[in-house]
This record gives sequence, structure tokens and C-alpha cells, in this order.
Amino acid sequence: MKQIIALFIIAAFFFSTKTFAKEANLLTGDPNIVKIETNLGTFKIKLFEDKAPLTVAHIKELVAKGFYNGIIFHRIIAGFVIQGGDPTGTGTGGSGKSIPDEFDNGLKHDKKGVIAMANSGRPNSQDSQFYIALAPLEFLDGKYTVFGEVINGMDIIDIIGNVKTGAGDKPVEDVKMLNVTLVTE
Repeated sequence: MKQIIALFIIAAFFFSTKTFAKEANLLTGDPNIVKIETNLGTFKIKLFEDKAPLTVAHIKELVAKGFYNGIIFHRIIAGFVIQGGDPTGTGTGGSGKSIPDEFDNGLKHDKKGVIAMANSGRPNSQDSQFYIALAPLEFLDGKYTVFGEVINGMDIIDIIGNVKTGAGDKPVEDVKMLNVTLVTE
């Protein structure tokens, strides 16, 4: 009888611990959400770690270091892209750490709000610059690593995507990433 009671207690403990762990995991939320606060408003992106693990790990590392804080969106073309992530603001800079391409991950430029890595046109040259598609851009598939999408704040994306620009598609007035953080939801 004591053995049955002991087994019952062990089983109850096992299942309650497993349930507690599952509930705790739900409380911590998705670790692949990035909140980007700009001088024009805030939006959130979902990172697809399962499809672009190297790219997402690199982006998370840069976000954790505060790399993107204070960087401008240096290239904005209405109906095409919003591009940022260059600390020099010229379109030629980066973090100094290139990572391998992950083009063949099944993700496509199939809708507005898709986020992909910019590159120099050479293999494995993606670094810290990324862009947000302002329309479906299927002709870019297989050339740039898609790694996420906007999940909240598309109205802010529309505002940013329609700012007045000058030479080199650079905004006349800076559109700055003030605070970029990993959040859980």
C-alpha cells in the first residue's frame, strides 16, 4: 500500500511539475518579437528563428547589444522598401560581421511587411542592414534572406514609407530607431 501511495505522489508531482513548466513557458511568451520604437511611432516584428536561424541569432545579438538604437532608416522608397541598420547612415556600413545567406528557407517576399536582410550583391555579405517590404516583392526571392515580418504597427510602416526623400532615397528628415528591444508576448 505504501508503494502505491508513493507512486501516486511521484506521478502527481511529475504531472504538476510538467504542467507548471508548460504554464511558465506560456507566461514567458515568444522570444522572437522585436519592438522598434522610432521618432514616428512604434512597430513590432516577428522573427522566424526556425526558418532563418543564423540570421535571427545575429539580429538578436545586435539588438541585445543596443546596436540599432539611434540608427536611421537611410533609404526609403515609397511602394518598395524601408531600409536601415547602417550605423553610418550611408548604406555602406554595418556591424562588421557578415553572416551566411539563408535564401532557401521557404520564406518569400510575398506580402507587405516582410523583413529581409540587405546585402552587397556578393554571397554571404549580409550584416546588419535590413529592409521592410512595402509591397509584395517576389523578384527579390532567392537574392535576400527573409527572416521576419511586421506583426503590429503597420500604420507606422505606412507613415515611414511615405516620408519625403531626397538624393539617394534618403529621408529629408531623419527617421530614427530610438530603441530596439526583444520583447515577449
